[in-house]
Amino acid sequence: METKEQLHTYLQEIEIWEDDQKGLFFWEKLGRLPFKLLDKVTPKFIQEKIGILVNELGSYIQTGGKYLISEKGIISKIQKTSNHPIESIEDIGNMPIEDMIVVSKQLQSERAKFATVQGASTGFGGLFTLVIDIPVILGTALKTLQEIAIIHGYNPNEKQERVFIVKCLQFASADIVGKEAILKELATMNEKKDRSESMISQLKGWQEVFFTYRDNFGWKKLLQMVPIAGMIFGAIANKGMIKDVSEAGMMLYRKRRIYEKLDAFDRPIQQVMDTPIEPQEDVPLQ
Repeated sequence: METKEQLHTYLQEIEIWEDDQKGLFFWEKLGRLPFKLLDKVTPKFIQEKIGILVNELGSYIQTGGKYLISEKGIISKIQKTSNHPIESIEDIGNMPIEDMIVVSKQLQSERAKFATVQGASTGFGGLFTLVIDIPVILGTALKTLQEIAIIHGYNPNEKQERVFIVKCLQFASADIVGKEAILKELATMNEKKDRSESMISQLKGWQEVFFTYRDNFGWKKLLQMVPIAGMIFGAIANKGMIKDVSEAGMMLYRKRRIYEKLDAFDRPIQQVMDTPIEPQEDVPLQ
């Protein structure tokens, strides 16, 4: 297992990544502008499809809906990579952070390749195949984040984890103000016992999450609407989207797991301090 110093080193790497996210503000705003114009010319049937997906995302938070995955496949993949004995998702939480990083990067690479092919195939038909692409890439993003949750020892079948997953999805698409707000919310969640209620109360309108997610495609998705040429732009956009989403999930889940491991280091000391001292019986002098 890692030492306390190693965990703090991993934590510093994540904090550097969080600071780097602040430099994305200009390009994110630039990328969203075309979609504000695109909304005015988007055919009604695409707008209706987007409305259905908004409802599906809400259903995912509440029940998991059709987006829930089976954990057996990802647990099997983890077992091939780690020497740590694993029989359940709870066992994965005790796995070394380095093993979690290796498996997460493998998953990110696999999902990015799939998204590239998906974006290219739907980009071939331009505007009308875009309506197929959006739900598929949303499902891929949710599946990827659920697998990342399992890799870090968290069960995506639990409602609080589905809320956390949507927060990761939201973080990947948010501007600098949104990213900072989400980081604060997640920090608060780690400090509170009733994490589920805390997270749900802070999730201000999951509809906004989906629209923000969609806007993140920006001008790349706009160019995907051009038949044939859209293959290239669709491949680039989808690959970038899944890489961003998986990176956000990897970093945020890793940070959460590190804090729990650090807490485990401090817990035995606290338990000793909290243990009441039993009064000793007076022994009569001989």
